[in-house]
Order: sequence, then structure tokens, then C-alpha cells
Amino acid sequence: MGANASNYPHSCSPRVGGNSQAQQTFIGTSSYSQQGYGCESKLYSLDHGHEKPQDKKKRTSGLATLKKKFIKRRKSNRSADHAKQMRELLSGWDVRDVNALVEEYEGTSALKELSLQASLARPEARTLQKDMADLYEYKYCTDVDLIFQETCFPVHRAILAARCPFFKTLLSSSPEYGAEIIMDISTAGIDMPMFSALLHYLYTGEFGMEDSRFQNVDILVQLSEEFGTPNSLDVDMRGLFDYMCYYDVVLSFSSDSELVEAFGGNQNCLDEELKAHKAIISARSPFFRNLLQRRIRTGEEITDRTLRTPTRIILDESIIPKKYAKVILHCMYTDVVDLSVLHCSPSVGSLSEVQALVAGKPNMTRAEEAMELYHIALFLEFNMLAQGNYQGCVPLNDEVNQEQGSVGSSKWGLTPERRKENPRYELYIRCSGHLV
Repeated sequence: MGANASNYPHSCSPRVGGNSQAQQTFIGTSSYSQQGYGCESKLYSLDHGHEKPQDKKKRTSGLATLKKKFIKRRKSNRSADHAKQMRELLSGWDVRDVNALVEEYEGTSALKELSLQASLARPEARTLQKDMADLYEYKYCTDVDLIFQETCFPVHRAILAARCPFFKTLLSSSPEYGAEIIMDISTAGIDMPMFSALLHYLYTGEFGMEDSRFQNVDILVQLSEEFGTPNSLDVDMRGLFDYMCYYDVVLSFSSDSELVEAFGGNQNCLDEELKAHKAIISARSPFFRNLLQRRIRTGEEITDRTLRTPTRIILDESIIPKKYAKVILHCMYTDVVDLSVLHCSPSVGSLSEVQALVAGKPNMTRAEEAMELYHIALFLEFNMLAQGNYQGCVPLNDEVNQEQGSVGSSKWGLTPERRKENPRYELYIRCSGHLV
């Protein structure tokens, strides 16, 4: 027991200065001195030897610095203190200004909650792409049949001609209704499912099926060389609306002859016809679809097909005023509600305008026109017109604000120029960020 423990680093040495009856052993203890450290035995690493106090201080300060870094990083990740920012902002404000700001926040919060509830209550507005997919699947009002590999594909002449140069040339050689055209495709590897996917792409802009062959660049290049490369669906449908190629239906509006004579107007002007395509109006509106299907069941369509004349649909102008017809058709082809179309041709009158002039009523405001158009959309069961992307709106004036519970549900959309002119709209955008 009298041997020095430093000479036997792995041996057990008794603790000096303690109770002799309760001895405790330590493995790997260093040599001790009886001058001040005889009562304290320390456990050190055999590799590093003695640790100096300044080394321990450096290590402690290093851990503290690392801890401060973590705390600083955690603080930086926290969100900004909005209450502090608001106090700093309002510190120099008058009480009346603060009260006005609070009222604006409360009104904006109520408006946002109302908009959310209205969005949840409204049915989903079907887009042009979805309606075109249903049109291809359910074959509403088809007028030509494509025969490929002994399989018949009923399609719509106007849509294929507008979307694909190959079909435009092919269909022009068989202009009669219900023509059967045998397809001869030179591109190798095109079977019936793939041909159906190609037609689906022309209707919707998407192939509608997962096929590894559509990932093959060589096949896509061959198809583009044979069929041509179509534009986007929006561009081609806008071109179809502008030029109305292969139109097969005209919309006419009934009018009151007595009012025409009293106003001195022109009967032909009031009964101006608008061209359209059965495929589009039947795909977008259940009202027009049921109307056209009823004509087929009653045999009225057979007469039009025999005479090769477009179908005429006469609408009651007291229910659907003629001045909204172009807005409705424009939305059917583009999914955009452009209210500026209402005033693009002031020379063309309508029965409702004549009645208003005779009765001495003032012209309708944009808010009133939008609300009337909204009710027409409900009648036609055309949700995109009721909820769609509105354009050409004036700034939201007091008349619109009074009807905000109903007009606001139509999702008013302001152009960038109008947003700059409307400070209330800008305030709504800024406040909505703090109300999320």
C-alpha cells in the first residue's frame, strides 16, 4: 500500500485522508501530493495528462459561445413582433385615426369571413378543359365520324379543324353532316388507345392516359410532322370564337314589335343573330344541352341537317337580354367574363334598353349589369360565368359596396390599372396579410 500509484496506473489505490473504515478505490488515478491535494483524487484521461485551469476555462467559454449562437439563431427564426410594430406605427397617430384603422380592420375581417363562407357555399365552377373532356367522353352534338382500325370515333368538326392542321385539311374534303372518314395514319405504332388519347389531347390539351410511348421523343416528332403542332387550348378556342369557322347554330332574340315601332328602331337590328357551335354551348351549359337534345328527340334537327342550315335558337330577350349574349359566348369559349364587351357596340340596342328608354329609366351601372349577368348565369347553369374571372370592371364605388354581399360573391377581378385607381382595394390587399 506504500507504493506510489503513479507507477501503477491501472492499479487500485486507497483514498488518503478519508475515513479508514470507508475506503473508495478509483481506476486510473494520478499521483497526488500531500500538500493541499491529498484529500482530492481526480480522474483524468491517460492520453491528455493533467488539465490546466485555463484549459477548462477556455472550454467553458467555448460552450457558452456556442450556446449563445443557438439562442441567437432561435430568436432570429421567430416571427416578427406585430404588436411592437403596431405600437411603433401608431405612437404618433391621433385617436380618431386609430379608431378609423380599427374599423377598417374589423370591416376587412368581416368581408374576408363572408367571402370564405360564400366560396364554401358555391359549387365548383367547371373550367373549359373539364367541360371539353366531358364533351369528348359523352359525345354531345357530334357531326362527323372517324373510322380507325374498324372503330368509330364520333367527333366535332369545328374543334378538330381549329386545333389540328391535319384534320382541317382532311375534314374540308367531306363537308356533309355525319360524314364517315377512314383514317390512314402513316406514323408507326399508333393503335386504337393511342389514337383515342390523341383525340383527347386535341379536346383538352392533355393526353388523358399514361403511356410510355408518349415519352418517346421520336414518336412525338413523327406525330407533330404528320398532324402538326397545335397551339394551347386557350389560343385555339379564342380563335374559334373570333372567326366562328364551321358554326352550326345561331342565337336569335325575340322582340316586341310595338316597342320597336314606338322607338323607331330597326327590327333586323334588334333580332341580330349570333353565331356559335353546338359542341361548345352544349358542353358549357346544361340549359343549351337539354334544349338541343330535345330538338333531336322531336325531329327538328333532321330538317336542319337535310337543308344543311344552322340550327336557330330563339331566346326571349326579357329573360336573356341580347346585349349580354356576346359576354356569355365569350366566357364559354375563353373562361373570361369581359364586361367591356357590353359597351363595345353602342349602335346595337336590345329590348331591355328600349324598355328603359321608353320608361325614362337611367342607364344601368356596371354593378347592376354584373348582377343581371350573374342571374342569367344561374338560369343557364353556367357556373363559370357566375364565378369566373371578371374583367373590365370599374373601381368599386359606393353602389358596388352597398351590394357587396351579393356582387362580391361573383369574385370581382380588377385589372392592374383599375387597382391603382382604387385605394380601398389596395387597403384590402394590405390588411388581408395581417388577417391570415
